[in-house]
Amino acid sequence: MSDHNSMFKTFYIFLMIALFSFSSCGNKEDKELAEWVEKGALVVDVRTPKEYEKRHFPGAVNIPIDSLPLRVDELGPKDKQIILYCQSGGRSSRAKSLLLDDGFTNIKDAGGIENLFSATSK
Repeated sequence: MSDHNSMFKTFYIFLMIALFSFSSCGNKEDKELAEWVEKGALVVDVRTPKEYEKRHFPGAVNIPIDSLPLRVDELGPKDKQIILYCQSGGRSSRAKSLLLDDGFTNIKDAGGIENLFSATSK
């Protein structure tokens, strides 16, 4: 029985450390997103035009993920700070990979639109 309790305690401690680490990373990422927005990073909404019309981050440019490969010239220099977002994070993750493969170097994936609003409202 004591071996079982010891394993449980070890697992519990590991779980708490892991959860704390993940929550700390999120806060650091949020601060970096907010700093990039304040410094004038280009914010790109990779959702559809209809999604963009319903609600978008102030100042964001709408370049749907399907159009991105044809419109990379609109993003400016490849070292420009660019923040990508979509509805839940899938499309922005794909967009980040596309841009990195194309030679862009300063890309942040904010994930979903709510993440970006949350990060910049603190």
